[in-house]
Amino acid sequence: MRLRGLRRTHLGTEADRATFRTLHTASLASPALRGGLNVTSAERSIRHLRALLGTPAVALTDTDGLLAWDGVAAHHGTHAPALARPTIDQGSTRVALHREMPCDQPGCALRSAIVSPLVVDERIVGTLQAFTSVATAGLVRAADEVSQWVSGQLELAELDASRTRAIEAEVSALRAQISPHFIYNSLGAIASFVRTDPDRARELLLEFADFTRYSFRSHGEFTTLAEELRSVERYLLLEQARFGERLAVSLRIAPEVLPVAVPFLCIQPLVENAVRHGLGGQGSGRITIVARDLDQECVIEVEDDGAGEDPERVRRALAGATELDSVGLGNVDARLRNTFGEDYGLVVETAPGAGTKVIVRVPKFAPGVHA
Repeated sequence: MRLRGLRRTHLGTEADRATFRTLHTASLASPALRGGLNVTSAERSIRHLRALLGTPAVALTDTDGLLAWDGVAAHHGTHAPALARPTIDQGSTRVALHREMPCDQPGCALRSAIVSPLVVDERIVGTLQAFTSVATAGLVRAADEVSQWVSGQLELAELDASRTRAIEAEVSALRAQISPHFIYNSLGAIASFVRTDPDRARELLLEFADFTRYSFRSHGEFTTLAEELRSVERYLLLEQARFGERLAVSLRIAPEVLPVAVPFLCIQPLVENAVRHGLGGQGSGRITIVARDLDQECVIEVEDDGAGEDPERVRRALAGATELDSVGLGNVDARLRNTFGEDYGLVVETAPGAGTKVIVRVPKFAPGVHA
C-alpha cells in the first residue's frame, strides 16, 4: 500500500486573509474600548487602530484634549486638540491640511489629517485622527468607518455602565427596604441576653455583624447560593432570638446546588417576607426553605403558612407596585428576568387563607453569570 503525501490546506484568497487580519486586529482593540473613552483605553487600543488604518500616525482625543498618540512625528500631537474642535462642532469627518498643522521638522511625512467624530448616544465624545502624507478618498472613507466602529464599542461601554448603575440602584433600593425595625429589634434582642446569657449575646452580635456586612457589601453583582443562604441563616437566627418558639424554620438544601451563581440579595428578601407574613395574622410562624437540584436548573422555594394574599395584588407587586406589604418582590423578579431571561421570573403561589410559596428557578450555568 502506498501512502500519498497530504496536501497543504489552502488558507483562502488574499482577500480572505486580509479580512481575517482586520477582524483579528479589531478584536484586539475592542476590550480596551469597552472600558469607555479615557486615557487608559486610548493608550491600549490606539496601536491596533493604527494597524486597521495603515497610516503613519493616529491620535485619539476626547472633547478636552489628546488622550493618546501612536506613530511617527509625535510632535504633531500638540495639534490634535485644535484639529478636533471643528469636527466636534460640525459633527462630521473632515480633512485638515498642512496649514492647520504647521511643522518645522525637515522631511516630516505628515502633511494632512483625517479627523472623524466619535459619537455615543448622539453625543460627540471625541475624535479619531489619522495622520498621513496624502488624504485619499479611500483613506477618508476608511477613517470614517473605523471611527463608526469605535463609536459602536464606546456605545456598548456606555450600555454596560448604564446596566451596572441600574443594578446598583436596584440593590440599593433593596437595602433601603431592609426593615429598620428588624435592625433595632435585633439589637434589642441581643441586649436582652447581655446579662442573662452573655455567650449567646456575643454569638448573636457576631451574626448581626456578618449579616449587615453581607447585605451592605459594595462589590459583586452575583454571589453563590451558599453565600446567600448563609446570610439567610444569620437573619433567621436573629429573628429566632426575638420570637423564640413562635418561629419554626425548616431548611432542605441539596448540596449540589450550593455553588450555583445567583443575583446578590435575591433570596433574603423573600425570606423576610415569609417571616413577616408567617408570624402575622393566622400564621403559626412555620417557614420552609427548599433548594432542589433539577437537571440543568436549581429550584428554590420559600414558603410560609401565613394568611396568604390576593393573587391580583401579587401580580401588581411583581409589576412594581408598592401597595403590597412585601420587601422587594418586584425588584427580585426584575433582576432574575434581566439576568437569566423572561422565563426565570418569580412564581408566586398564594390565596387568602392558604399561605404563600415563592418559587425561584435559575440555570446552573449561564453565560456571563459568575459569583
